[in-house]
Amino acid sequence: MSDHRNHNKTRKDEQLEGYRAYDQGKKMTTNQGQKVSEDEFSLKAGERGPTLMEDFHFREKMTHFDHERIPERIVHARGYAAHGEFQVYDDSMKDYTKADFLTDPNKTTPVFVRFSTVQGSKGSPDTVRDVRGFATKFYTDEGNFDLVGNNIPIFFIQDAMKFPDLVHAVKPEPHNEMPQGGSAHDTFWDFVANNQESAHMAMWAMSDRGIPRSFRMMEGFGVHTFRLVNDKGEAHFVKFHWKPVLGVHSLVWDEAQKLSGKDIDFHRRDLYEAIENGDYPEWELGFQIIREDEEFKFDFDILDPTKVWPEEDVPVKKVGKLTLNRNVDNVFAETEQAAFHPGHVVSGIDFSNDPLLQGRLFSYTDTQISRLGGPNFHELPINRPVCPFHNNQRDAQGRMTINTGQVSYHKNSLADNTPEPASEEEGGYVHYQEKVEGHKIRARSDSFRDHFSQAALFWNSMSDVEKQHIIGGFSFELGKCESTSVQQQVVDMLSNISLDLAQPVAKALGVRVPQEGGSDVTKSSPALSQQNTKFKPDTRKVGVIVGEGFKGSEVNEVLAGLKKEGIHPEVISSRLGTCKASDGPELEVQHTFLTADSLLFDALYVVGGSQTDETFKKKTHDFIKETFSHYKPIGATHEGKSWLEETGLDNYPGVLKGEDPSSFTADFVKAVASHRFWERKVI
Repeated sequence: MSDHRNHNKTRKDEQLEGYRAYDQGKKMTTNQGQKVSEDEFSLKAGERGPTLMEDFHFREKMTHFDHERIPERIVHARGYAAHGEFQVYDDSMKDYTKADFLTDPNKTTPVFVRFSTVQGSKGSPDTVRDVRGFATKFYTDEGNFDLVGNNIPIFFIQDAMKFPDLVHAVKPEPHNEMPQGGSAHDTFWDFVANNQESAHMAMWAMSDRGIPRSFRMMEGFGVHTFRLVNDKGEAHFVKFHWKPVLGVHSLVWDEAQKLSGKDIDFHRRDLYEAIENGDYPEWELGFQIIREDEEFKFDFDILDPTKVWPEEDVPVKKVGKLTLNRNVDNVFAETEQAAFHPGHVVSGIDFSNDPLLQGRLFSYTDTQISRLGGPNFHELPINRPVCPFHNNQRDAQGRMTINTGQVSYHKNSLADNTPEPASEEEGGYVHYQEKVEGHKIRARSDSFRDHFSQAALFWNSMSDVEKQHIIGGFSFELGKCESTSVQQQVVDMLSNISLDLAQPVAKALGVRVPQEGGSDVTKSSPALSQQNTKFKPDTRKVGVIVGEGFKGSEVNEVLAGLKKEGIHPEVISSRLGTCKASDGPELEVQHTFLTADSLLFDALYVVGGSQTDETFKKKTHDFIKETFSHYKPIGATHEGKSWLEETGLDNYPGVLKGEDPSSFTADFVKAVASHRFWERKVI
């Protein structure tokens, strides 16, 4: 009887026992069973108004999502961080904001910055194709300000209501928990194809921006539109930018894939070693500023988080510098327990009605409560402000403050009504008094409906090499999808951007090649191309292959010249210890052929040695060929010149042979600064 009953359970019985049947053909409801009429947009006061707290569907959906993972972050789990300082250049920002740390050039503000990938777990590799988080906590004298952004200036979705859907789609698929750390699978691209507001962001992610060379060589963006408010109560719309002093540079795809196996800590190791070496990473903070009366003058909605403000139309004003100069002492206590929140602002910085930002203002507190065990995460050392804080909040899990006295409420007479609110003149935070009118509505402004113009702008702004990389990115990611339907849907979406993009991707996938489409947008933005960034040799790593019997005095002259230019040469040989020269001093060996790889260096300098064997030469050939295939600079002197010639790769751009140490060093430094030589024919 019991077996018979178990095999004939009703659907209701299964649900009561925790089973969930597939929802195909069913109407969406809340967890309380109320049918949902709209799942795209949060409830707002007018189409472009702020999100309303009474939106029970949004709060239920976001709350459930925020608590799905314990204790690892749901997104941005793979992170690394460092301490530093920020200082504004002058007081020119007083016209725009009353935030003290942005207006007083004599003030140095401590900061804590956490970089991260988005999709993967804590154990995933650093160099996967993904968006990178760039979160900065400013410990100002007026309280903490968290600038929580990414290395890409836009996002996949326009409304926070869709954030759980996006992350569910990009995370490893639930039926097999694969793939880890990447978006090359069906559910992500099915989401993109059916939520085409993601088209612009997909272009950025498939570009070189998705595989940065290092945290030190990538931009950061606040993503959202915020407001700056000055001491007269005047407001301006603003977007935040971090501009790396070293320029914006990336890996190539083959290099990124191999590094995931050779050194999954490649980016965090790079940051750690740079700071330990005294090569302190630097970024300039820039603002794009729009007056309130200019809000509607552009051909895009400035509140749409899937849109950039082209720098040619809205220039970036650089106002100060961020320097990271101290590694963390304990990764868990600092990096993992750091709690960032876009709602942590100071007077002079306020919010816009960007519907994605509005949802984040709720979500982040909720998430930190789940991840860090309660509402007292602000008392953890890494999160504590440097200024004192006073309020009537008490108790709860993880409480570290021992409050005394009998009063914990406002207003009161037993404690002379303290702590009491501060006036605006005393530094009390006052929200910008924006006039808001509108019906309570779940909708999107018509000005948010254009999903392809800026994707086309991005495509038009790329160099031919960058365009080929984007084609390769889409071809790889979609090539990993099992659903031909999903592949075709994405290709059809790409045809709205450019047939020059959609057609080669379609051919690579073996799906129907679109013959009609394209965009009428002809505008480009040179600032979007990494070909227009800074090119400097500073802090680049050069692998130096040296064998016994090398010309010590000449080689050491070259190495000294490289170090003088801020380049870090690291010696590779057949064994650790020291390598003996035929003359001059010995060299300390940092790596062997077994422990090193061309992937770990920005350039290769081949010296060789008179006492090396064929095995040494063959391994050197392997280094040369892989370095060449990744478009990196290669230099050779002494025996290394003939070894280079034997590979047949010596007469290409960025491949140098030298006799005189001084002139060779100068030429090689220029080559290292160039980073890649895309005109080289890879064979």
